[in-house]
Amino acid sequence: MLNISPYSVKDKINEKEFKSFNLFSEVEPDRLLKRLLLILFFSFLAISFLPWTQNVRSKGYVTALSPSSRPQDLNSLIDGRIEKWYVQEGDRVDAGDTILFISEVKDSYFDPQLIERTKEQLEAKRQSLDFYEEKIEALDSQIEAIKENRNLKQRQAQNYLRQSELKIQADSIDYEAAIINLNIAEKQLERQEELYNEGLKSLTDLESRRQKYQEALAKKISAESKLLSSKNQLLNARIELNSVYNEYTDKLQKALSDQFSTRSALQDAMTEVVKLENQLTNYQVRAGFYYVRAPQAGYITEAVSTGIGENIKAGDPLITLMPENVDYAVEMYVEPFDLPLIHIGSHVRIIFDGWPSIVFSGWPILTYGTFGGEVVAIDRFISKNGKYRVLVKQDPDDPEWPDAIRVGSGANTLALLKDVPIWYELWRQINGFPPDYYTPESEKSTSKEYKPKGKAKK
Repeated sequence: MLNISPYSVKDKINEKEFKSFNLFSEVEPDRLLKRLLLILFFSFLAISFLPWTQNVRSKGYVTALSPSSRPQDLNSLIDGRIEKWYVQEGDRVDAGDTILFISEVKDSYFDPQLIERTKEQLEAKRQSLDFYEEKIEALDSQIEAIKENRNLKQRQAQNYLRQSELKIQADSIDYEAAIINLNIAEKQLERQEELYNEGLKSLTDLESRRQKYQEALAKKISAESKLLSSKNQLLNARIELNSVYNEYTDKLQKALSDQFSTRSALQDAMTEVVKLENQLTNYQVRAGFYYVRAPQAGYITEAVSTGIGENIKAGDPLITLMPENVDYAVEMYVEPFDLPLIHIGSHVRIIFDGWPSIVFSGWPILTYGTFGGEVVAIDRFISKNGKYRVLVKQDPDDPEWPDAIRVGSGANTLALLKDVPIWYELWRQINGFPPDYYTPESEKSTSKEYKPKGKAKK
């Protein structure tokens, strides 16, 4: 009809019989095409100067802002066997509510009176501590008495030693006097014999002088004997002094040894008391683990271990608890290429799975069905999927997020960046350049260096 095809039908049909040929016969095809192209060009040129909001799109998931509000597994802290369930899946529980009861499977804890018997052992050990302390006090008194007796005996022996020394001195003087008297008697006897030989003295006088000489000799021998006896007494006094010291020192050392042994036994008993106290506390705490209780209010979502009589090990998960009061957040994963463009406080638009939306990624104002978010945390290490995790909370300036969202549901996110013209965005996309990098005002203010206005006064 526009006579563009090389195969014409003019010579085969009568164009006047058809109304459609009459409509297009007066139109110039080249002129219409030029107008259409010009209109499209100027329209594209006008649109290319419209503002476009750069963004980073990613897939995310709904989670809880606080780690304590995220789903948690309740584990068994001890080995045991499930005896009774008190809840069902979907039930709501408050903090401290009993969830299930488990019994012991270790023979070390089978005794039903284990705690009471341990208390009795602990009380007996504590009484032994009192006995050891009383024995130590008695040994202290005995040691003081031994020391006092030793001092008294030493003083007594020293006095006896001093008496012996003084007696030796007196006997020495008597001995010297006896020697002098003996010498005098001997000289008198010699003179008397000379006089007798000369006929001047009678035999009676001579015999009397000989008798006196013998008496003086006897006194001298007696004085010498007393002196030797006094010396022996001095030696005995010294021996007695040493024996007193050694005797009471041995007694003192034995008492000290008994005291040290008692103190060692006291320390051992104290160690046993501490061990029993620790053991008793462990038994009491372990008894509290028989009942698994909810750490916070929430909902029972899944029971991992189910059967009555099923054996469980310490650390095995029993159920999953979803906390009741959850401050929802979205964790989005961005490529390392786009990570430098995300900052704390950046605005994000979120599309939750199950909520209809109309999205214009470059014009967030025209977008419908999205919800506002704000970046609150950016991981410092890469995740296993090769991307970085970014945590987004609800924007307080936007409408609240839906109440029906659940942890784990999907969410598509658009992190809003800089506003640029459409032509620039097309040019960036064609060349494969990253979005424009910008720094928030808060980071700009902290990165400015301080420059003093004037010189410091000297």
